[in-house]
Amino acid sequence: MSLKAEETLLEERKIKALERIALTVDSLTEWFEEIDKEEWNDRIQYYLSEFHKLVPTDEVEKDSKVSVGRKSKSAKKNT
Repeated sequence: MSLKAEETLLEERKIKALERIALTVDSLTEWFEEIDKEEWNDRIQYYLSEFHKLVPTDEVEKDSKVSVGRKSKSAKKNT
């Protein structure tokens, strides 16, 4: 197989792969739009609060510029 034919075949495979990815993203977009967001609101809030309980306070303050209302261990020592 010549180099030109291999490049053409590779380009076709890339295009088919991108089309499959686009279809998957489109399906996910439709699914996200169709879910009942009101029903998920409480569940998301619960899991987010559980996540905040697990993450050390120092990590939250390093990663976020907005204070979450909790003082870090170093801030407690300074007061």
